[in-house]
Amino acid sequence: MRALASIVAVVSLGIAAPIEADTLRFVPQNFYNTYSAAHPPALHVKPGDRVVTKTIDAAGVDWEGKSVARGPNPQTGPFFIDGAEPGDLLVIRFERLETNRASAYSGSLLSPYTLDPTAIAARVDREAKRLTWTIDKAKGVATLDQADVQPGGMTLPLHPMLGCVGVAPARGEAISSATPGAWGGNMDYVGVGAGATLMLPVNEPGALLFLGDGHARMGEGEVAGTGLETSMDVEFTVNLIKKKAAGWPRLENDTHIMVLGSARPLLEAFQHATSELQKWLMADYGYTERGAQTFMGQAAEYEIANVVDPNFTVVAKIRKTMLRRP
Repeated sequence: MRALASIVAVVSLGIAAPIEADTLRFVPQNFYNTYSAAHPPALHVKPGDRVVTKTIDAAGVDWEGKSVARGPNPQTGPFFIDGAEPGDLLVIRFERLETNRASAYSGSLLSPYTLDPTAIAARVDREAKRLTWTIDKAKGVATLDQADVQPGGMTLPLHPMLGCVGVAPARGEAISSATPGAWGGNMDYVGVGAGATLMLPVNEPGALLFLGDGHARMGEGEVAGTGLETSMDVEFTVNLIKKKAAGWPRLENDTHIMVLGSARPLLEAFQHATSELQKWLMADYGYTERGAQTFMGQAAEYEIANVVDPNFTVVAKIRKTMLRRP
């Protein structure tokens, strides 16, 4: 179903969006476990269009509780972005992200990557358990009611996010939806949610945008190997910045600009994020090479997005109030 919607140009990103654009409603039937240009487009989307769609959980269970795909991280899409060419920057603004069923699941043990060997050896309870949480969307909370895990249970506020957003990688590669990289992918960053704008480098004609792995909430680092895994209702708007080079995913929200670097070891992910942030400051904010380095030395902030995936992800960020304006 297509309906006209007014789209305002995003001046801060240098995007000239069309005055009139479409709202496209898409209910996925097929899901993919790789990022690849070999998958047939599920939907053609023009720059400025808004897409209203759904994602299933990381194990392939949908919004009705039915198993409809296999894991890991089956993806909705791909969305073919008309006019997107290699060397462009795809801009995805997440307008709405909400859980759409009353349950989620999680792991219950911290990943071995996150602990000292002595802490792992000292564990009394070593059994991996899949836990079921109840989502109360009206109250905005998720509750675990299992006395064998924690007497009295626990209730946590919802913070919906997408663990996976990515495009087709370069050179015709097909890469697992478990893996993050320069194409985006399974970055598992808590900041990829409603109100955030994600920017991904286009590697193939049409970009081929995929998304999935919704979490009702997640601790930073995904240290237990999962968030609260569930299905999602998603609304996003796409735009393009033509001939805009970027080596790594960029993210912007009301308070920060950010770069997400992914690699192993963790230090390499840190280096990717830091290097790309320096380039961004020089290209768009008027900093000299030495000026950007001096500024970052006193203003840069960092978060660890994940330490459990095939590549780890580090976020380098700058608070917007500290940026100079060229």
